Amino acid sequence: MTANTDMSQRLDQADDTPPIDPAEARKARRARIDRVARWLLPVLVMLGTVGLWQWYVDAYNVPHYILPGPDRVVDALVKDWSTLWPALLITLQITLGALIIATVGGVGLAVLFAQSKWVEMSFFPYAVILQVTPVIVIAPLIFIYVPSKIVGLLICAWIVAFFPILSNTTLGLNSADHNLRNLFQLYGASRWQTLRYLRLPAALPYFLGGLKIAGGLSLIGAIVAEFVAGTGGLGSGLAFKILEASYRLNIPRMFAAILLISATGIIIFASLSILSHLMLRHWHESAIKRDT
Repeated sequence: MTANTDMSQRLDQADDTPPIDPAEARKARRARIDRVARWLLPVLVMLGTVGLWQWYVDAYNVPHYILPGPDRVVDALVKDWSTLWPALLITLQITLGALIIATVGGVGLAVLFAQSKWVEMSFFPYAVILQVTPVIVIAPLIFIYVPSKIVGLLICAWIVAFFPILSNTTLGLNSADHNLRNLFQLYGASRWQTLRYLRLPAALPYFLGGLKIAGGLSLIGAIVAEFVAGTGGLGSGLAFKILEASYRLNIPRMFAAILLISATGIIIFASLSILSHLMLRHWHESAIKRDT
C-alpha cells in the first residue's frame, strides 16, 4: 500500500511538471550552438589557414628564407625560445607600463575636463595633436632628448595608448543622463558627489571600451619605439629580434617573433574583454544582452 502511494505521488509530481516550451527549447539550443561556434569557427579558420600555408610551401618548394612553413616557424620558436622569451618580457613590461601610465593619466585628465570646461577647452586640442602625429615621427626626437632608452620606450608607447582612454572617458563623463544630473542638483549634491555617484559609473563602459583599444595600441607603440631604438643599439625587445633576424635572413625566427607579438596582443585584448564583462555584466545593457 505504501509503495502504491509513493508511486502515485511521483506520478502526480510528474504530471505537475510544466511542459517545455518549444520556443524556449529552440532558443536554448541556438544559444548553445552560438557558444560553441564562437570558439570553434575561429579555430577552424586558423587550422585551415595554417594547412593551406603548409601546402603552398611544400607544393611549390618555396625557400625557407622567403617563406618558411609553419613547421619551421614552430621549430624556430622552440629552438630560439631562450632568446625570444627575455625579449618578450621586455616588450611586455614596456606595454603594460605604458598602459598603466596612460590609464592613470587619461582618467585623471578626463575627470579634470569633466569638472571644468575651461580646462577641457584649453588642453583637449593638444591631446588631439598628440594623437594624430605619428609616433614613428616623434620617436627619434624622444630618444635624442631622453637619456634613458627605457623611459623613451615608455613615452612612445604612452603617446599611442593615452588618447583612447582620455577621449572615451571624457565622453562617458559627459554622457550621464541630464535628468539625473538635475535630480542630483535638486537634492543639493555637491560636484564631487555627482561625479562619484553618477558620472563615474556612467563613464565606466566608455572607459573600459577605451581601455581595450589602448591595450593593443600600447603594444603597437612599444614595438614601433623598439624599432627606432633598436637602430640605435638597444637590442632587448622583440622588435629588435625581428630586425636582427631580417639582417641575417633568419626568416623563421622573424615569424616566430611576430607570432609571439600577435599572441601577446590577443591575450591583452582577451584579458581586458573579460575584465569589462565582469564589471558590467550585472547592470549594463550590453553585457546583459550578451548573457541572455
